[in-house]
Amino acid sequence: MQLDLNADLGEGFPEVDAALMPVITSANIACGLHAGDPQVMASTVRLAVRHGVAVGAHPGFDDRAGFGRRPRDLSRDEVRELLLYQLGALAAIAARAGADLRHVKPHGALYSQAESDRSMAVAIVSAIRGFSPRLRLLGRAGSAMQMAAAELDHPFTAEAFADRRYGPDGSLVPRGEPGAVLSAPDDVAAQVRRLVTAGEVLAADGSRVPVTFQSLCIHGDTAGAPALASRVRQELEACGVRVSAPPSLDMGILPP
Repeated sequence: MQLDLNADLGEGFPEVDAALMPVITSANIACGLHAGDPQVMASTVRLAVRHGVAVGAHPGFDDRAGFGRRPRDLSRDEVRELLLYQLGALAAIAARAGADLRHVKPHGALYSQAESDRSMAVAIVSAIRGFSPRLRLLGRAGSAMQMAAAELDHPFTAEAFADRRYGPDGSLVPRGEPGAVLSAPDDVAAQVRRLVTAGEVLAADGSRVPVTFQSLCIHGDTAGAPALASRVRQELEACGVRVSAPPSLDMGILPP
């Protein structure tokens, strides 16, 4: 069994990024709006290249004060332009470091809204596909993003979350609710073990929820993230998982 291990980086925690990079296989790098700036983006890309980690974009709403976690009401065109602006910036910085973008994972409220908002999901997928049909979209299985990717024939990688509590419907428990974020190493390890061995999680109400995934996410801003990521990787390898990024899809940025 092969699984990717991804993390959201370049969001203002350089020491955490440096500790996570040797452990993960895919880096979702903030693109300067919800967090980051050109210098942070460049240094994070260089760090990923140094460790052989796949470079991906982590675009979010232009909401630095709210860390991109406040919902926004945007038109399809506004969502497309938001994505293209951020993808273009990171792609140029990555190219200078000798790297290609491999994937895109929306951040915060952009991700959350696109899980159920078909219009926003289609706008995200069409923006990514217009930029490059070879950039995988990371999202939750069963979400509107996955359905939009299927409709537009765009590559999609389903992810699960090592450090987030699930609701009985398979969605993530909102961050504002108690217990939404798992930060105890044993709790995270138990969730990872159940995901790998049974393809399910125990939801907040104790029910068993099936989860389809090819990538596993650990958040860089979770308390003790480096230690948690190391524990996750150890758990994966103990379960016989080969931890590696998905293969590139005909490397390149712009479509032919």
